[in-house]
Amino acid sequence: MAVTTQAKERQANPVAPKVQMAKVALIGNPNSGKTSLFNQLTGLNQKVGNFPGVTVDKKTGVCQLAARQKVQIIDLPGTYSLYPKSLDERVVINLLYDVSSTHQPDLVIVTADASNLKRNLLLFTQLADLQIPAVLALNMVDVAEAEGVKIDVQALQEQLGVPVIPVNARTGTGMAALKIIMSQQLQPTQENFYTIPDALHAVVGPIKERFGLRNDYLALHYAHQARGLKFLKEADITWLEQLLEQEAFHSNTLQANETIARYTRINELLLDVVRVEKADKDEKFSNRLDQILTHKVFGYLIFFTILFLVFQAVFSWASYPMDLIDEGIAGLNSLIQENFSGPLVNLLTEGVIAGLGGVLIFIPQIALLFAFIAVLEETGYMARVTFMMDRIMRKFGLNGKSVVPLISGVACAVPAIMSARTIENWKDRMITIFVTPLMSCSARIPVYTVLIALVVPDTYYLGFLNLQGIVLMGLYLLGFLAAIFSALLLKVLLKARERSYFIMEFPVYKMPRWKNVGLTIFEKSKTFVLEAGKVIVAVSIVLWVLASYGPGNSFETAEERALEQAEAANLSEQETENLVSSLQLESSYAGIVGRSIEPAIRPLGYDWKIGIALLTSFAAREVFVGTMSTIYSIGEEENVSTIKNKLMSEKDENGDPFFTPARAFSLMVFYLFAMQCISTLAIVRRETKSWTWPMAQLVYMSGLAYVMAFITYQIFS
Repeated sequence: MAVTTQAKERQANPVAPKVQMAKVALIGNPNSGKTSLFNQLTGLNQKVGNFPGVTVDKKTGVCQLAARQKVQIIDLPGTYSLYPKSLDERVVINLLYDVSSTHQPDLVIVTADASNLKRNLLLFTQLADLQIPAVLALNMVDVAEAEGVKIDVQALQEQLGVPVIPVNARTGTGMAALKIIMSQQLQPTQENFYTIPDALHAVVGPIKERFGLRNDYLALHYAHQARGLKFLKEADITWLEQLLEQEAFHSNTLQANETIARYTRINELLLDVVRVEKADKDEKFSNRLDQILTHKVFGYLIFFTILFLVFQAVFSWASYPMDLIDEGIAGLNSLIQENFSGPLVNLLTEGVIAGLGGVLIFIPQIALLFAFIAVLEETGYMARVTFMMDRIMRKFGLNGKSVVPLISGVACAVPAIMSARTIENWKDRMITIFVTPLMSCSARIPVYTVLIALVVPDTYYLGFLNLQGIVLMGLYLLGFLAAIFSALLLKVLLKARERSYFIMEFPVYKMPRWKNVGLTIFEKSKTFVLEAGKVIVAVSIVLWVLASYGPGNSFETAEERALEQAEAANLSEQETENLVSSLQLESSYAGIVGRSIEPAIRPLGYDWKIGIALLTSFAAREVFVGTMSTIYSIGEEENVSTIKNKLMSEKDENGDPFFTPARAFSLMVFYLFAMQCISTLAIVRRETKSWTWPMAQLVYMSGLAYVMAFITYQIFS
C-alpha cells in the first residue's frame, strides 16, 4: 500500500514536498454494512463533497491507523457489480478505471454480508481481476452463524488470495485488526477468477495499446462501458464504438456469460469454505414479520399509521425547540437594540441575526425527521416501504422511495428534499426533488389560517365537520395532486439514458445502531446550516435593505408626513407608529417595486400592498402575516383575529370590501403553488449541484401559481 512507500520516500529525501494521504475506498453491495463500517473507521472526521463531474455525494473521512499514520477513507455508492445500472453506480467505475486520476484508491476494502456470501463475492471477483490491492471485510458473521452458516475464514482467505477480516460494523468488532491490515503494504491477489475468451483479444489488445492499460479485464470494461466513462474524450469514445462494431462486440450477451462463469467459480470455492449446519430451519422472524408489514392491505395501513405518527412527532416535538430558538433570536435582538442604535445595529439585528434565525429554526425539524428516517432505515423497515409503494408511484414517474420526501414535505420541504438522497435513480430523484415543494408545508399554515378565517364561515356540518377545516384539507389535497401530476409531466419531458430498475433485497430486522443515527442527524444539520444558511442570510440582508431604504428623500420624509396625518386624524401613539411604518414601507425600494409590479398582478385581484407581501414572502412564506401586519398598520401585532378584522375593514376604490372570497381564494392558491422559500431553493441547489433545477422550479411553480390564481379569481368573481 502507498502508506509504506511514502514513508520510504520521506526517509530518502527529507526535504521532499509533503505527500498526499493514502486513499482507501469502501465498496460493497447495498445493505452489506458499508456505511456502518465507514462510520466506525472515521467517526466524526467526515465531510461531504461531490465526485468530479456528477451530482452524487462523496463521503470522505480520515482514519487514524497509528500515532503518525492516517489514511483517507472514501465511501463509494453501493453497487452489486461493476456493470452499473444507475448514475450512482457509475461513480464507482469512473473512479476505479481512470488510470491517470489522482482520485484513484491505493486500497479497496470490499464489505461482504457473511449471511449472503455468494452474491457479495461477485463484486469482489470483478475487483480482484482488476488487480487492485484489496481486503475483504466479512461483515455480519454473527447473523450468518445465527442462521446456521459457518465460514472457514482461513480457507476463504487462501482461496481468494487476500486478507479476510471478520468484522461487526454495528458494534465495532474487528476494527483493530482491519486497521493493522490497512497499515501494511498489500499486493493484488494472484488468483484469476475469470478468463477472457480468446475471441475477445481482438478487442482487448487495441484498447490496451491506445489507452496505455496493463490489465486485460480493465480493457474489457472500457469496451463494455464506453459511453459511461466520463473521463474519456469524445474522439476516444467514437474510436471505441467503431472498434466494437467492427468486431461485432455484443455487450449484453458477454456480460451474462461472464456472470455465469463467475458464479460457477464462486460455487466451487465456497464448497470448501461454507458449511450450513441448520437446514430446514423454522421460518425466520423477519419473514414472519414481513407477512404482516408487507401485507397487500394491512401493510399500507401500518405504513400510513407510522407516517402519521412520524409527521405528528416532527410537527409537535419540533415546535418546542423552534420556539426556544425563535425566542432566543428575539431576545438577542432586543438586548442589542436596547444598548445600541444606528443603521449598522439595525442591519445586524433585522438583517443578519434575523436571517440567521431563519436558518437555525429549521434545525429541530431536520434533526427529528432524519432521526426517524435513520431509525426506519437501520431497522430495515424502509426497504419494505419502498417495495410496497413502488408500483403505485412509478405510474407517475416517481419511485417507491419518493414516498418519504413527499410526506415529509408536509412538515418542511428542506429536510424532505434532503431525504430524497436515498433514491438511486437519477431521473426519479430529480423528479421527486422538483415536485416536493408543491406539498403544502407548515410555513403555509399562517397564510391559510388568516385567509380562511377571513372568507370561510365557521360553520359545522353533521355536528363535527368544520367548513374551515374542510377547506384547509382541500388545499393540502390540491397540493398533493399538483405534485403527482407535475411528476407525470416531468416523466414525459425528462429524458435519461438509464432505465429505472427496482431491485430490492430485504435486510433482516434489527435494532438501530444509535451511533449511526446520531451521525446522520449531525451530518444533515451541519450540511444545512453551512450550505443553505449562507444563501438564506445573504438574501435576508438584501430584503432588509430594500425595505429599510428608499430613493431620494421620500423615505426620510415619510415619517414627517405620517406625523402630520396622525395629528390631523387625532391618532393614538400606537396608531401613529403603525402609520409611520406603513408609509415608510410604501416609500422604500420594496414599496416602489410593489407599485411597479401592480399592473402584472392586477389580473389576480391584487394591489401593490399585496405585491409587497408576495415579494417579501419569497424569503419565506410565513413572512406574509408580518408583512400584511405592517402594511395595514397593525404594527407588530400578529393575532389572527386582529388581522382578520383589519382586512375585513379594508375597502377598494369603490368603497366595497377589498378582501372578497375571490381575492382570498386567489391568494391561497397562489401561496399553495408558488416557490416562495429561499431555503428550499438553496437546498435544491446543493442537492443537484446546479442552479438549473432551482431556477426551473422557481419559474415553473411561479408560473403555475399565477395561472391557477388567475383562474381562481375569475371563477369566484
